Amino acid sequence: MKNPLEAIEIVNLDHLGIVAGVIDEMELVEEVNKKVGLRAKEAVSPGQVMKAMILNGLGFLSAPLYLFENFFVGKATEHLIGEGVIAEQLNDDRIGRALDKYYEVGTTNLFTAIALKAAQKFQVEKESVHLDSSSISVEGEYKSKEEENQEIEEEMKAIKIVHGYSRDKRPDLKQFIIDMVVSGDGDVPLYLKIDDGNADDKSVFVERLKEFKKQWTFEGICVADSALYTAENIGAMAGNEWITRVPLSIKEAQNKIVEIEEERMGAESNKKVLE
Repeated sequence: MKNPLEAIEIVNLDHLGIVAGVIDEMELVEEVNKKVGLRAKEAVSPGQVMKAMILNGLGFLSAPLYLFENFFVGKATEHLIGEGVIAEQLNDDRIGRALDKYYEVGTTNLFTAIALKAAQKFQVEKESVHLDSSSISVEGEYKSKEEENQEIEEEMKAIKIVHGYSRDKRPDLKQFIIDMVVSGDGDVPLYLKIDDGNADDKSVFVERLKEFKKQWTFEGICVADSALYTAENIGAMAGNEWITRVPLSIKEAQNKIVEIEEERMGAESNKKVLE
């Protein structure tokens, strides 16, 4: 008689089961498939590929793209990704085709559509939003060939990986910039835009907020750092509610800081006299 234990296959879920559950709850796969489109007889949909990429990214493992499928070997791939999906189908060719599709649709548009779906599902409050940017340093030359006499849609333009102001304090490395709008309620990402490595916050912040408001029904307060505070930006923000910090390069701001410090010192002196 055959031992029934011989037919048992042991696979791992680990913490990825929780992540996959959240992805399913926010209907990410369905939203991506709707935006990107499906092809007949496609074994793994673009939405499932994105789900697999998220799980891989949160799997505490870094590996080249051609080893992507190895990540899912020994894991409960069908339970995590979808019925009928096996690790071998999540190869670098399939991932590459999906990435091309995301690019064609527009990564910012796709990200915002997913964020909108998630915010509605989990009832994220949007009374205020915060805009900021981060620089991501990279290693290598990243030589770019300029295409002349060719008009390309803004969303379809390849970013320029070049030297710029480094928040990582690595001016020796080339970089790209991530502009992100997050909710005041829990810092949930609502909008993302990838920029050239030398993009200037002062020149792009207002445009990013305008793009954000085009895709979201938003009438709340926009919060940003001192890069928002220029005469041109303030004029462009007319009719909107916003909060920013006045840069200390402006004389009035310097005077106000000195005034506040003097008032604080005076209050402390008076307190000591009373004691």
